[in-house]
Amino acid sequence: MKEVALSERLSEEIRKIYKAMESEYDEVARALNFSCNACPDNCCDSYFLHHTYTEWAYLWKGFRELDKARQQELMARSQQYLLECAKAETKGERPQVMCPLIDDGHCTLYTHRLMVCRTHGVPASMRRPDGQTLSFPGCFRCQTIVKKKFVHDSQAPHVERTQLLQRLVAVERELMGEKLHLYPRVKLSIAQMLVNGPPAIPTPHCERPGIKTNV
Repeated sequence: MKEVALSERLSEEIRKIYKAMESEYDEVARALNFSCNACPDNCCDSYFLHHTYTEWAYLWKGFRELDKARQQELMARSQQYLLECAKAETKGERPQVMCPLIDDGHCTLYTHRLMVCRTHGVPASMRRPDGQTLSFPGCFRCQTIVKKKFVHDSQAPHVERTQLLQRLVAVERELMGEKLHLYPRVKLSIAQMLVNGPPAIPTPHCERPGIKTNV
């Protein structure tokens, strides 16, 4: 297997996309006077799945910056997380387990956290490739604010995710190449991304040991 590794240029593009996400999120949060401070809930126990090799590789980029002891601790937590999720799923329940990266309410890999972690909270919308528009009302606390301030939810400011997602898709296509559609689709929790190791694909035939190619 061949690891899917991000070049520094693609890593920089991801950082720019994430910065744009944060900027638009903050703008909507200010308009609504919304904040996570003193919230009785913690969204990091929500069961989120993630869908790109790009973000999987970027998460591992941050993970590798930690010292070995910390890596081992987070890996053990991730394994326990998967056990707890499996218990809930066998009961027919949606898992609600704290993300293994959380320490005292703070994310260990905050600068490398994934798109869903960055966008959950305030209202948002996105347009799918088939033209259908999806709307997301935000977390329960934000929904309460919106209902008090607006007659209808559609009047509230929101983050338009479409262009940001298109930029992320462009990075994914460049990273994975023309054969992206041939690789297994990513549908993993953060814990699975860590326990499974960094993203990898079958080694191209021409790069396998003992294979000679004509130049």
